[in-house]
Amino acid sequence: MTGKLPSIVIVGRPNVGKSTLFNRLTGTRRSIVTNEPGITRDRIYGTANWEGRAFEVVDTGGIVPEEKAGIPGEILRQARVAIESAARVVQVVDGRAGILPLDIDLAQLLRKAGKPPVLAVNKVDSAKQTEMAAQFYELGDDVFPVSAEHGFGVDMLLDALTDNFPRGEAPEAPPETHIAIIGRPNVGKSTLLNRLVGAERSIVSPEPGTTRDAVDTVVEREGKSYRFLDTAGIRRKGKTNLMAEKLSVMMARRHLERADVAVLVADASMGVTSHDATIAGYAEQSGRSVIVVMNKWDLATDAAREKSEREKKVAVEGSGFDAAKLLAQYEPMVRQKLKFLSYAPVVFLSATTGDRVERLYALIDRVAVARKRRISTGELNRWLASVDLERGTSPASREVKIFYMTQATTAPPTFVLFTNQTKPLHFSYQRFLENRLRAAFDFTGTPIRFTMRLKKRSQRSHVQKRSDRRGK
Repeated sequence: MTGKLPSIVIVGRPNVGKSTLFNRLTGTRRSIVTNEPGITRDRIYGTANWEGRAFEVVDTGGIVPEEKAGIPGEILRQARVAIESAARVVQVVDGRAGILPLDIDLAQLLRKAGKPPVLAVNKVDSAKQTEMAAQFYELGDDVFPVSAEHGFGVDMLLDALTDNFPRGEAPEAPPETHIAIIGRPNVGKSTLLNRLVGAERSIVSPEPGTTRDAVDTVVEREGKSYRFLDTAGIRRKGKTNLMAEKLSVMMARRHLERADVAVLVADASMGVTSHDATIAGYAEQSGRSVIVVMNKWDLATDAAREKSEREKKVAVEGSGFDAAKLLAQYEPMVRQKLKFLSYAPVVFLSATTGDRVERLYALIDRVAVARKRRISTGELNRWLASVDLERGTSPASREVKIFYMTQATTAPPTFVLFTNQTKPLHFSYQRFLENRLRAAFDFTGTPIRFTMRLKKRSQRSHVQKRSDRRGK
């Protein structure tokens, strides 16, 4: 969200095609589109350009004006936040269904807010069907028949919407660190995002799976720019019966690919589950840098304090509960469950109370820098000369020699090894090299990859082997 571009906000009742129009205008597939209503719940932001006029596009959840409580009420509140700062508001209606009471209620709500809507009468697939739009003049003067899916009429809609927008490209954005907040449902991802942003950017609800799409939020802080992606809770495959939930999992993994850093959120009051470990594996496999956040640490601490008092473990009156000791005992358990993320820092915090949340920014900065760290070839090989390669354990038939080493890429750091081996080094030997490398250079939070330049077998060895087989 740039805040400098004029904003077009898309609103409408559920399942009229708002997300399809958003994707059409932005030229992306940022919003999930299915026939199931209620997919988009949070505000989704994108940018677009029409005839040299750059603008921001905001997709909102399906609005039910009379709903005041629960998730529908939160959707309405989220939409109102976007509408307040909108330059133009597009109300999407369904041309095939005709005018419904919800359409009338929403149009009245917009006029009362001082934002008379431009009507996009959707699902009009050809010029022959444009008469379907005539009835919608009852809701407003600006009515445009369109097909968001096929693009019919969208150019005329854009001409009207951007008529008084200034010409010029979108301002060049400063470099951003992309952070995906991932985890299973209801571990506090949206609460953490809202705490980091300092505003209620995502809908927070005790109902699991509230976030179904990924919500982009850009934060400018101390001269640095952070783009946070609050992804849908990644469920087990057996738990994803609804198409929307299956798409949410797919989109969450797709948005993970856009990130530099994955913040894996787990529930400290429950501990690390096998499902948490599975999601962590997605991040590691994708090459993202990882920070493990044990959220709800206040609940875990309270539970441990109550247990301690019940068991009368605090023998000295007034000595109090030793939270530091609990933390020292808890972190090794997290490490044990996430052995393959030994390089990932672990943070214990409470998104609800805000305790320790501020520490995340400094850690994100450090991890983002480590991810892009490049070591010169000369420095690498001086380091290599200091490593006792014989200490590495490998089932290789010959002694491992590494003649030369260079860094091929960053993000994640990838190193090329020139060895005397005819087969790739055993994973245990690679782990030995990685541990030595991490001890010498700061690669906090980022995976390290190795590729091998293997020694080719000589022609003589091939001939000898064939001769030996014939002799047998």
